[in-house]
Amino acid sequence: MSFSNTRRHLPTTRALLVFDAVARHHGLSKAAEALSLTHGAVSQQLRLLETQLGVRLVLRTARGSQLTEAGRRYHAQIAGDLLRLENHTLEAMAQRPDGVRLLVGAVPALAERWLIPRLPAFAQREPACSLHLQVFPTQVYMDEPAFDVALQYEDAVWPGALVRPLMPEQCVAVCAPQARRRREMGRGDFSGAILLQLTSRLGAWEDWFAQAGIERTPANAVAGHRFDLFSMLVEAVRADLGVGLVPRYFVERELKAGELVLAHARAGQHSRGYSVFVAPHRAQDPLVTAFTGWLAEAAGAAPGELA
Repeated sequence: MSFSNTRRHLPTTRALLVFDAVARHHGLSKAAEALSLTHGAVSQQLRLLETQLGVRLVLRTARGSQLTEAGRRYHAQIAGDLLRLENHTLEAMAQRPDGVRLLVGAVPALAERWLIPRLPAFAQREPACSLHLQVFPTQVYMDEPAFDVALQYEDAVWPGALVRPLMPEQCVAVCAPQARRRREMGRGDFSGAILLQLTSRLGAWEDWFAQAGIERTPANAVAGHRFDLFSMLVEAVRADLGVGLVPRYFVERELKAGELVLAHARAGQHSRGYSVFVAPHRAQDPLVTAFTGWLAEAAGAAPGELA
């Protein structure tokens, strides 16, 4: 195969950075100042890029410079690429020569309120491990997640991953200490309560009432203020906008501090629990084994085998 067939049409990073600076600073002079280059050096790199592309990217006039339509489109495309390239480079620079890394994906709420507060214990066991925690979005199909390990709802889709149950999700009804109908709710009377709703779980209150055997409920259990995130809902509860239904782990801190209280003693179970997912190529890795074993201990689950 000849070289001409395998050549890649990639401009130099220097030329792309110069063009990016010209676009962001709306002119060659300001771009040169930002990059600590001469005006001539910036102009040369820009000409080289335009020659390689065969497209005029910047119009130079007596009143200054402005991007052409092609220049605006090209900059919109490469700006994100340059940022990703920089992030990948910083990621490589961040690797410790004597350490190892685990890339962990997780449901944001579980990561923030359950996993992270417990991570110091794992860090003490594996001091050489650098753990990178990223969002594993719920209800979004990911063909081949880049994670080594993930904590997600048990019905998450990860083709080929090895899966082990981690723990159920216990849900509790919480209210502000000064909530007006706190006593009634404690006795099982929610008929006058304002139910706060999580947008993605509009049927959760009905399920919880059924599990708790509570019959005195609002006429419409899906009405009320709605919130996209548990963190928003908890702040609404704290502000005494109503009573919220949340995973117990998510409000452990607030319950312990007395900032929130249980509106009712009953803890219901959400229809989906959490599982640990392991990338097939990392299944035999000692560090992954140590991490998944520690997760099982932290959750109080039986160690078990990945299936």
